[in-house]
Amino acid sequence: MDIKPACGIFGTMNYDLLLSSIAKHVDLTDDEHQQLVAALSFKKVKKKQFLLQEGEINKQGLFVTSGCLRSYSIDKNGFEHILQFAPAGWWIADMRSMITQQPGTLYIDAVYDSELVVISKNDIDQLYLAIPKLERFFRILAENSLATYQHRLIDNLSLSALERYGNFCKRYPSLIENLPQKQVAAYIGVTPEFLSKMVNKVPSKK
Repeated sequence: MDIKPACGIFGTMNYDLLLSSIAKHVDLTDDEHQQLVAALSFKKVKKKQFLLQEGEINKQGLFVTSGCLRSYSIDKNGFEHILQFAPAGWWIADMRSMITQQPGTLYIDAVYDSELVVISKNDIDQLYLAIPKLERFFRILAENSLATYQHRLIDNLSLSALERYGNFCKRYPSLIENLPQKQVAAYIGVTPEFLSKMVNKVPSKK
């Protein structure tokens, strides 16, 4: 893998959130840190800016350092179905497209102005060979993601809309006050009108 200098207007300190996330699962040496950072780049995106659209191949992983991204599909009637929100400290990608390198079915865009750490799939694959501990790290992420989606699928099949809303609030406590109600509704699988009526019926905790 070609080693690129970790420089630019952001400076290296902005990698701290990502490196601390990795350190929760694997210990990297100083040299391994340098190899990883050399493969990373920063990206600033504006609200509603696309990072991926349906039909494109997902060729990079995105780690959010500030702001929030979301992934979603759009059905034949034009309705959005949100799979994931990614606030600061979260990864996001169209995993099926990234693994198979086939055209994807998801859109990824910015909910707010956001800053990201970006790493290409090619660099990830090369880092697996150079730093096997990173393969363990990304395997843990994939396992956690699979468990989360399985749990969410069961919730969607068995829980009421109010219960799904409660789970959403627990999963994304930093977002619930700021997200457009339309997007919350698209995540839990109800119309914005139904969500508004449902939330208004919930007794205040004041």
